[in-house]
Amino acid sequence: MSRDVFVGLDWAAYTHEVGVVDSGGKPLDHKGFAHNREGLAELLRWLARFGKHLRIAIERPSGLIVDALVEAGHLVFPIHPNAVKASRPRYRSHGGKSDVSDAYLLADLLRTDGHRWQALSPQSDSIRALRALVRSRDDLVHARVALGNQLTSALEAFWPGAATVFADVTSPIALAFLARYPSPATRLNEARLQRFCRSQHYSGRRSAAELLVRLRAAAEGLASPVTVDALAQVVSSMVAVLQPLVEQIGTLTRRIEHFVESLPDGQIIMSFPRAGRVCAAQILAELGDVRERFPSVERLASEAGAVPVTHASGKSRSVVFRWACNHRLRQAVMCFADNSRHASAWAHNIYAAARARGCDHPHAIRILARAWLRVIWRAWVDRQPYSAELHLGARNLANQGG
Repeated sequence: MSRDVFVGLDWAAYTHEVGVVDSGGKPLDHKGFAHNREGLAELLRWLARFGKHLRIAIERPSGLIVDALVEAGHLVFPIHPNAVKASRPRYRSHGGKSDVSDAYLLADLLRTDGHRWQALSPQSDSIRALRALVRSRDDLVHARVALGNQLTSALEAFWPGAATVFADVTSPIALAFLARYPSPATRLNEARLQRFCRSQHYSGRRSAAELLVRLRAAAEGLASPVTVDALAQVVSSMVAVLQPLVEQIGTLTRRIEHFVESLPDGQIIMSFPRAGRVCAAQILAELGDVRERFPSVERLASEAGAVPVTHASGKSRSVVFRWACNHRLRQAVMCFADNSRHASAWAHNIYAAARARGCDHPHAIRILARAWLRVIWRAWVDRQPYSAELHLGARNLANQGG
């Protein structure tokens, strides 16, 4: 590793600015590189002029540029944008900003404060593949939710009952219903609805008569015939987009469930109560398989946003919500914690005690997630699946002072 130079990389969607400083903070060189195959190859050749295994600071922990640098053998130090923003007044008082100056700032921060950050370690190919699957599925789910909300809003404008016939307006059966009946169906009766449900292999617990009651009990739309015709076309268009989207989410879900089961670390996370397969995959995708990344449970809890931030100065002290964290990991851990309280008496007791102290539901779930992270971290580090007997036995021993 070259100990004489420090590199800062200000990344962007199209062009990356890179700056190099020596051990005394003197700028040595800087250059911009396009975000394409030729640009990344040129960047690696340009960095080779300064040595191998260079220390490089960047404002993001993942992405193609990060993967290219790590695979080339360089030590990549992700620095949170908030830390970079807070450090700018150290270098200039006029408040100006440019990509070139930010690249220099990153390089010099690494020179002066590099001991505060940890270099990224490359994840295994399995984790990279799982992360790609999980994150893509999550993005598609967000798109489905957004489009489903738009569909519900459109139906409420002229046919509110259609959104209430089935539990989820984006479910395959609900979308098939709307594709068949995109506007108020005056000729829809119990016999027709029963034949429709049979043709779709509907497995719900509601009879056609009950579903029809739901449809007719909703408020009646007051839109004019012209508006109804226009909104029916809108509904048909949204359904046409949602149907393949829901299908592809199902395809990715099955692939993720099969993949996470094949991974040793996946078996560890899945061993926790009500972790499931998709939720376990979401946790593992962000947790990774590099144990050195989280040397302590406190580091993991901060990364997952399960602990608050304390501001203390003199007699003033405040505790606030932690916004800077891995939001995907936090969402996955919170989802697991919420599910676990229905299957684990220990988790239920922690949640109930938090609610009894006056915590609202999200706060109580964060408290439970923090408690679970201690156990998850221990099992992950020891490479051992979760055992309720060992967990409760260790707690009882600790409570007895053993």
